[in-house]
Amino acid sequence: MSARHTHATTRAPDLAPAPGPAPGSGAATRRAALDGLPEIDRPTRVSTDAAQALSGALLARLRQLEPGTPAHAYVRNTLVELNLSLVRFAARRFRNRPEQREDIVQVGTIGLIKAIDRFDPERGIEFSAFALPTVVGEMKRFFRDTSWAVRVPRRLQELRIDLARAGDLLEQRDGHRPSRAEVAAHLHLTVERVAEGELAAHGYTARSLDVSLSEDDDTPPLVSRRLAAPEPSYELVEDLAALKPLIARLGERDRRILSLRFGQELTQAQIGERLGLSQMHISRLLNRILDELRAGLLADDGPLAPPHRA
Repeated sequence: MSARHTHATTRAPDLAPAPGPAPGSGAATRRAALDGLPEIDRPTRVSTDAAQALSGALLARLRQLEPGTPAHAYVRNTLVELNLSLVRFAARRFRNRPEQREDIVQVGTIGLIKAIDRFDPERGIEFSAFALPTVVGEMKRFFRDTSWAVRVPRRLQELRIDLARAGDLLEQRDGHRPSRAEVAAHLHLTVERVAEGELAAHGYTARSLDVSLSEDDDTPPLVSRRLAAPEPSYELVEDLAALKPLIARLGERDRRILSLRFGQELTQAQIGERLGLSQMHISRLLNRILDELRAGLLADDGPLAPPHRA
């Protein structure tokens, strides 16, 4: 913003006649820019009604000035300061959003500048009515471009909005939530395109893995509900994979004893009858086989030496 004129005597009112040029100051530029219009000492403190009246006169004057000149910049900057209250009013619509209010106001100010540059006083409409949609639209574009948790193409961001509007409209009209095919027919899109937009919509927001469904302390966090629970069978699979080469090194009789005991689940006495051995002998053989396998699983070095045969 350009420098403002200040008075050295008593406090000046908000509206004051443009002073005469002073050597080495911007007074001459301001006077040429205003062309008889009153200079505004503090534009941000002007009332809303006064700002509207002054904006109309300054906008008409702006059209007469050549862009890029100091006079044009002065009037343009004055219009921005006069209408900052309009930007703050628009920003209050989005006070519940997570973005900082200062960021929203800055983005809205860009929309205000665009509205000033595009406004045509000859159309006979109030500047505030013309500028407000431009300011709000700039804020919404800012949200659309920065609020997505996962960055998706612009066409999918716009498609998400179209799908949401079409879904609400069809639900109100038909009394039920529309199917994907109904939404596609309404928007003249393919079902695949609608499915793509629905998938992209999941990237708009993200939830913390530590969040709970309610404020109840007993409710488990999201991470514990969505991540897999410990699976004890994994250890069993690892043990079986480790046992396979150890069992392969056993003798044929030892492997048959293991198969009869743990595969067919026979008792030691039944195994002894099939092999022609006593139950006591089968018990000693089983203990030796299991000790060898256990030692093989716990061994950190290479394969064990060939087992002693009883």
